[in-house]
Amino acid sequence: MTQAVITGTGLFTPERSIDNAALVGSFNAWVDAENARHAEAIAAGERAPLAHSSTEFIVKASGIHSRHVLDAEGILDPGRMRPRLPQRGNDEPSVQCEMGLAAANQALAAAGVAAAHIDLVIVACSNLERPYPAVAVELQAALGAGGYAFDMNVACSSATFAIETATNAIRAGSIRRALVVDPEICSAHLNFRDRDSHFIFGDACTAIVLEDDDVARAEVRFEILGTRLVTRFSNAIRNNAGFLDRVTDSDPLATDKLFVQEGRRVFKEVCPLVASLITEHLASMELAGGDLSRLWLHQANRHMNDLIARRVLGHEPSPEQAPIILDRYANTSSAGSIIAFHLHRHDLAPGAIGVVCSFGAGYSAGSVVVRRQ
Repeated sequence: MTQAVITGTGLFTPERSIDNAALVGSFNAWVDAENARHAEAIAAGERAPLAHSSTEFIVKASGIHSRHVLDAEGILDPGRMRPRLPQRGNDEPSVQCEMGLAAANQALAAAGVAAAHIDLVIVACSNLERPYPAVAVELQAALGAGGYAFDMNVACSSATFAIETATNAIRAGSIRRALVVDPEICSAHLNFRDRDSHFIFGDACTAIVLEDDDVARAEVRFEILGTRLVTRFSNAIRNNAGFLDRVTDSDPLATDKLFVQEGRRVFKEVCPLVASLITEHLASMELAGGDLSRLWLHQANRHMNDLIARRVLGHEPSPEQAPIILDRYANTSSAGSIIAFHLHRHDLAPGAIGVVCSFGAGYSAGSVVVRRQ
């Protein structure tokens, strides 16, 4: 069977970063204004006062200290509290295409591959800025890539699901090279006025080049030993924004049109699901947690990652075994595990085995077992 290998990765990081202190300052200013506006109702017991956020609360709840965003000014403006991204004309590059170009060109350079030799482009992310034409086809044209392209959405698991799709196409012999790009503008679907989640997300874009091992030229390659995916329906993480909003006469600015989750429920249900997925996947390949040199986990919450890593490895993970990048990137949805892989793989010796794993809304989870050649 034709073997698929990862030969290059790329990462686009927005220039502006917002630390917890700045985010809390904006949120608390809005809270004070709202409480003042409803002072009479609060005094009469008709309305509960809104609570302040704090840097200590954020770090304790998530392990996040800062996040990169495309626009900080709009987010930090207490009168707006959402990024300001002007609409672009139809003949201008879309925001996600622009992000994708930056990450893709890095990945192609690392792999030593010309864009014209790419046979498949998949843009996989939790939210796409338009239904059609596909951002992937736009990116394909902007790069000068060949073959075909399409968009994919499996929320936070989009990258691993796309990796399996590309791997299967390579193994089947229908393509020789693929590019998976994950342009996540998470700040645009986050409710910055929700104390329980206003700190969760950041923006970033990753890219991965996958090739048939026979045509790959990169000196450092990661062989894909196996992939496994799982989905299980749940309403615990949800975003109700969609094209039916205008015909159901629903408010496009309603909070349920943004990211919403039941955090405690997600923790209790997703952690065992993901740990079982990885351990069972490894067992099917006659491997175990002790055979792993690294876990590149989805970067949503530090407590979730630590628990999953303990269950898979059988002991408390070291920073090298389960690297964390969410402290400075926050949750970047599907890009998170790929950022961890991009930044924390170069020290692995030939033969080292690791797992890239993502998990999120759906529920969905994907496991990709790789070995450094």
